[in-house]
Amino acid sequence: MNNKPLPTTQKQGKVRLGDQIRSIADRLKQETDVQIKATSRILGAAAQIAENHDRLISEVVDMVESDLNLENQISQKHIYTIDILKQQFKTFRDAKAHFKLKVSSWESLVNQLNTASYQRTIIQNKTQSNHSLMDNNVINGEDNYNNLEKFTVFLEPDVAEMFPNSEAVNEALRFLIRVTSKNSV
Repeated sequence: MNNKPLPTTQKQGKVRLGDQIRSIADRLKQETDVQIKATSRILGAAAQIAENHDRLISEVVDMVESDLNLENQISQKHIYTIDILKQQFKTFRDAKAHFKLKVSSWESLVNQLNTASYQRTIIQNKTQSNHSLMDNNVINGEDNYNNLEKFTVFLEPDVAEMFPNSEAVNEALRFLIRVTSKNSV
């Protein structure tokens, strides 16, 4: 083994090389730390997106279930009996004509009216008549205001919280009409 001391320039070169290697290693460590933090943030954001996605899906499912329950409630409100029909109509002929059904007895009329397919027709007709009433009011607005009978609209509790009185509801609906009219043109 050679015990001769290294010349000063060689010692300085090795020290500089060592410093450079340490410097490079430190930079790599810093870059790795930055990458780990960035990856952690990305994973956190992905987890948040997944959580929001699940929450939104749950909200949509809840809304659809609520709509279906409401439809079932509406259809259940239209359960007919012979007594109810006899109170509403003077004769069997009047009742048949009103519902536009060909049946031979009060009992068969009640059975037809209470079938699921007829219940869906009632709901669809109510929806269509509500839309046509709204369309007429939008088109004819003030002309029809005096000719229309006042009618009651029931607000769901969450909606009613937002409106202190009927004027506020009407103003919000007028705003909605203006916005939809501008967007449809």
